[in-house]
Amino acid sequence: MKLSLIPPSLRSIAEKIENAERITDEDALRLYRSHELNALGIMASAVRQRKNGNVATYILNRYINYSNVCVLSCQFCAFAAKKRDPHAFQSSIDEIVAAVQSALAEGITEVHMVGGLHPTLNRQWYLDLLSTLRALDPALQLKAFTAIEIRHLARRIFKTSIADTLAQLRAVGLSSLTGGGAEIFDPIVRDELCRGKESAAEWLEVHRTWHEMGGRSTCTMLYGHIESDAQRVDHLRQLRELQDETGGFTGFIPFAFEPQTTILAHIQPATAFHQLRNLAVSRIYLDNIEHLTAYWVSMGLPLAQISLSYGVDDLHGTIMEEKIFHMAGAKTPQEQTVQSLRRVIREAGRDPVQRDSYYNHLTPVAATSAPQSEGELVCA
Repeated sequence: MKLSLIPPSLRSIAEKIENAERITDEDALRLYRSHELNALGIMASAVRQRKNGNVATYILNRYINYSNVCVLSCQFCAFAAKKRDPHAFQSSIDEIVAAVQSALAEGITEVHMVGGLHPTLNRQWYLDLLSTLRALDPALQLKAFTAIEIRHLARRIFKTSIADTLAQLRAVGLSSLTGGGAEIFDPIVRDELCRGKESAAEWLEVHRTWHEMGGRSTCTMLYGHIESDAQRVDHLRQLRELQDETGGFTGFIPFAFEPQTTILAHIQPATAFHQLRNLAVSRIYLDNIEHLTAYWVSMGLPLAQISLSYGVDDLHGTIMEEKIFHMAGAKTPQEQTVQSLRRVIREAGRDPVQRDSYYNHLTPVAATSAPQSEGELVCA
């Protein structure tokens, strides 16, 4: 990193990055309030290069939203429904299995599965769902459930501790937890945004418990609504502190709020500038989380491609069908092909590599200087 390219106002932070030193909350606030986007990109890219080299990854995965029936009524959510609502849905195990079988034929390595807090699905349904999916392919990674889903299952469905609930789910096939439901940890924001949802401490407790059991998970942040810069930094701080404690987070996935069809529709969507700045600050601050994912479902693939120059080393996956953001009004595609993900990575001057749920590489690095043809196989 050429320090001469960094303006004097950010030079002290750049020097910390050069020396692999941890930045402070005050440093992060200064970065959030900076309009020197190119400098932020240079600093974030230095962190990314040190951690992951020139590689940018993607995963072949299939999203499953098994039901949107939910006992909560979060103010920001356009996905959840009550049982009698016209947009309510609940997939059967047979329907989910059919969708996964079709995706397995296309080479997926992961099922990413979340849903609402369903009031009547019983313990055996969840156990049967995971065990049936596991039987399709023992190598298939089942990344499922948010922290609030786990708390709901433990309290109302399994009627046991969080640790015991997680142990039962893992015994029938659960591979890792999703990072959803974190939103913004600040209690004032949560009260206005998702009143009745778990607290930050409760979200963190689920992931801490899972990590202590040897499990891995991702972490997230929903930004661009009513939160302040300081509240974002506080959110990142709590994630960094838990990672210091457990080391169980594999990657961080921030995504911008979609305001189109909720009661918070008056909020202006996050701009490209704000999304890139948030990614860069996150990469610089979260020095103990190895990977930063650009969620193209939220930001679109063109901006996700640009984010590869702002600290991002992963473009998520093929997804195939996404409902939560699209029911909130997202206009992005429902899926991406492997070819398109590899193409945009190469165009950004990075080396595309397929990964698994834990960000382990599944294919060798294909140097950008020798690109494959657009007719490459789906499973490279």
